[in-house]
Amino acid sequence: MTGPASADRGDLLVSGHINVDHFLYVRRFPGPDRTVPILSERRVLGGTAANIARVAAGYGVRTGLRARIGGDFPREFLRVLRASRIDTEGIEMVRTELTPTCYITVDDRHEQRTLIEQGCMADEMPSGNDARQRVVTGYSWVHVTTGRPRWQIALAEEARRRGARVAADPAQEIHYLWDRGTLRRLLEVSEILFGNRHEVARAVELLRLRRVRDLLDVVPLVIETQGRRGVRAYSRSGTLVVPAAQHRNVRSLVGSGDAFRAGFYAGWFDGLPLVGALEAGTRAAARWIEGRSVPTIVAGPTPTR
Repeated sequence: MTGPASADRGDLLVSGHINVDHFLYVRRFPGPDRTVPILSERRVLGGTAANIARVAAGYGVRTGLRARIGGDFPREFLRVLRASRIDTEGIEMVRTELTPTCYITVDDRHEQRTLIEQGCMADEMPSGNDARQRVVTGYSWVHVTTGRPRWQIALAEEARRRGARVAADPAQEIHYLWDRGTLRRLLEVSEILFGNRHEVARAVELLRLRRVRDLLDVVPLVIETQGRRGVRAYSRSGTLVVPAAQHRNVRSLVGSGDAFRAGFYAGWFDGLPLVGALEAGTRAAARWIEGRSVPTIVAGPTPTR
């Protein structure tokens, strides 16, 4: 693979979720029919697309967002996105619906349990070609992450028609929103598949393949994050293994995979070879885990419904 050409509008459009993440911290998770006390809680700006875009923009990548938010989206979060030099033209506010909200319970071993209220992201995005063409125009790469498969595929196909390159990253939704047909259709217009080891294994299962390398018949590059073991990249020319960058402490593991993707793109757009971009991704993930990446933006009290 070679580095992308310059674009008129930006380097990277990220299509996916902008969430309000509601963290609940506990000492341990409750068993069935049991209760445990909440030690602390906070509401922060999150979501796969927002995390990737904010970290990438912090590294100087010209970045845009495509997502839906509800009328309850905290105003301070919207101000942060606009102040981060992110193109927000592709963000649609649906004032009559709720913003996607994740309820993330974290224990003292930094393990997590997550529930999501999809809100306005449960609906299909507008299907008109004019809207899709406007949002993808001028970007050299489009990163397709969480969201309804039909409108993510439509965006990816439109991006390819307009000369952009596409990366597929269904994330955890590959386990419950994507099926064999929709995943294959997305991968057929993509150059990269991102996922952790569980998500990549699910892609292999959905496509009824035998091993990860069989995915290369559909998509040229598979980047599999492996937590503490680093990252493995499968390409048609071989496999690269890059160890995880060391971190001194753990502030949060939630979102570290998003930070990896942002760091990867920053290295890629700087012209690094694949191994260098992977290393840049692991460093970005380590910074996120330590809390040294983009500032954590905390919202005010949870509004009553």
